[in-house]
Amino acid sequence: MTLAADERAAICDEFEKAGPDRPTLCEGWTTRDLLAHLLARERQPWTGVGMFVPALAGITEKAMADYAEMPWADMVALLRAGAPPWSPFRIPAVDAFANGGELFVHHEDVRRGEPGWEPRPAEPVRDEELWTSLKRMGRMLFRGAAPGVVLRRPSGEQYVVTTGSGVVTLVGEPGELVLYGFGREAVRVEFEGAPADVAALKTSKRGL
Repeated sequence: MTLAADERAAICDEFEKAGPDRPTLCEGWTTRDLLAHLLARERQPWTGVGMFVPALAGITEKAMADYAEMPWADMVALLRAGAPPWSPFRIPAVDAFANGGELFVHHEDVRRGEPGWEPRPAEPVRDEELWTSLKRMGRMLFRGAAPGVVLRRPSGEQYVVTTGSGVVTLVGEPGELVLYGFGREAVRVEFEGAPADVAALKTSKRGL
């Protein structure tokens, strides 16, 4: 199994428990909105252009709205079934590369959408894959940071993402660092650095 496959099964289980109307960490989105986004992304990937080109946002919104009109159980079943034959996400290498982190982050968006959440226990295989993803995507995730950024796991292993005027070290489990890099605030991360540098990092844009 891959991280993508594991997180697909896990987020579908979470959707079934949560129902369609629970808030998520994606501002303004319920679980139904988030699941509609995942279905449109995977089953109509060409509609994703609206997420990056404001003038074409209606294309993305229409695709999401069409999926959101489906019965909830059918929506969950579609995601659980995986990408259709015409989707690039059906290719195992593409699925592993593009869906592992995506589904992990959105799984946590569902889990942490309400107060009282706790991180999932450490899991060596999952955490190692997330750490590898961080090293691959770190420069993109933190490209808006003014100070330099260093990521450090509790084990002491660290990765220098960027250098700059000053430096902030983020300390946390790989999953928490991934979530912070993708712009989430509901995380368990410690900041080490000069107060001004930490403040600059916290107000910088993060994510893809």
